[in-house]
Amino acid sequence: MNMLTKNQTGQQGSTLVVSLVMLVVLTLLVVSAIRSSNINLRIAGNMQLQEESIAAAQQGIEYVLSNNFTTNPSLAVSNIPPVTIGMTIYTANVLTPVCNSTRTLANAEPNLPKECVSSGTSANTGIMVQSAPAATGTSWCLSQQWEIQTNVTNSGATTSIHQGVSLSVPIGTTCS
Repeated sequence: MNMLTKNQTGQQGSTLVVSLVMLVVLTLLVVSAIRSSNINLRIAGNMQLQEESIAAAQQGIEYVLSNNFTTNPSLAVSNIPPVTIGMTIYTANVLTPVCNSTRTLANAEPNLPKECVSSGTSANTGIMVQSAPAATGTSWCLSQQWEIQTNVTNSGATTSIHQGVSLSVPIGTTCS
């Protein structure tokens, strides 16, 4: 009986040590999982803010495009309304559109708008007369290439979008 008592006493201490080591390992795993979840939550939140900022910037560009900005580009960007997405209000700061190039369109251009085709019989009407359409020569429109840039700042981060736009405009529209 004396031998049995010595083995039981030695085993009881090792069980306690193994249990404490397993508890520490489980605690470290839980702490690691919590940190990983917090980082992933921040990443998802930042991506959401980025996408909302891009959407607000694009809406600012669409607002400028929906108005006749070619006549007075600086005035077209002065009254852009703020954009509300969810609970956040975004303000798009659209810079004055810049005209990069202008070229005269020919009547033979593919996909030329009807109002641009110069007529062989009518002067400056923009109406194509069936009896004598002008198949050659210059049209009454120009092709202009514009660049529009917008910036949205939210939580210290700035989102910038550059959009190129090709427009058919009447002859006489200046490229400023």
